[in-house]
Amino acid sequence: MIAAVSFLTIVGRGRAPDGRAVRWFALVGALIGAVEGGAWWLADRLLPTGPAAVVVVAVDLAVTGMLHLDGLADAADGLLPHLDRARRLAVMSAPDIGAFGMGAVVLVLLGRASALGSQPVVPLLLVALITASRSVMAFVLGTQPYARGQGLASSFLGDRWVTPLATAGVISAAIVGALAAGWRGVAAVAALTLAAAAVVALGRRRVGGFTGDIVGAAGLVGETAGLLVAAGRW
Repeated sequence: MIAAVSFLTIVGRGRAPDGRAVRWFALVGALIGAVEGGAWWLADRLLPTGPAAVVVVAVDLAVTGMLHLDGLADAADGLLPHLDRARRLAVMSAPDIGAFGMGAVVLVLLGRASALGSQPVVPLLLVALITASRSVMAFVLGTQPYARGQGLASSFLGDRWVTPLATAGVISAAIVGALAAGWRGVAAVAALTLAAAAVVALGRRRVGGFTGDIVGAAGLVGETAGLLVAAGRW
């Protein structure tokens, strides 16, 4: 649990990855969601809607140490241009950011802020979505092929408990979403799962599996899709 917290948040950052940490991704996601949901509730009472939404996005970036945002930028730079497989993997390993990565980051941040500012404040919705996104990340680690021979994500491979725990995490997130926002909450969790799966499928097609960057991008894109669905005019 401590290893999962240190990997997914800025608390204890620098601790060596532990293969058992992935079992706790869903619970840590719920904790992150609770922090961000509390920030959403508080910011809404102190600020206008737009600035309050920006505060929530900033809190998310601060709590996660921009880990998944960095993954999104690298994954976009590697997966979206016309490159061969070896070059895609090399680009994702590079520390710089290109036009595809910058575009993806701007689009996702704007999408998250606008979606948060366009719907009622429901802190439990963030608990549901972030629990679901970390569960999906764990599921990918437990079921999909790894695209590299060795890397940061390889520390989390091979745990037989990951798949059932990740599945339970997504189901729990859907229940929390239903309690928080009715069918909108369930639809948001479903949209998150589908969007994340699309990112993973793109990674598998273009590099033969996932990398840590692709997993992070899948979670972040999924959360953004879920927020947009929750904010829809139904």
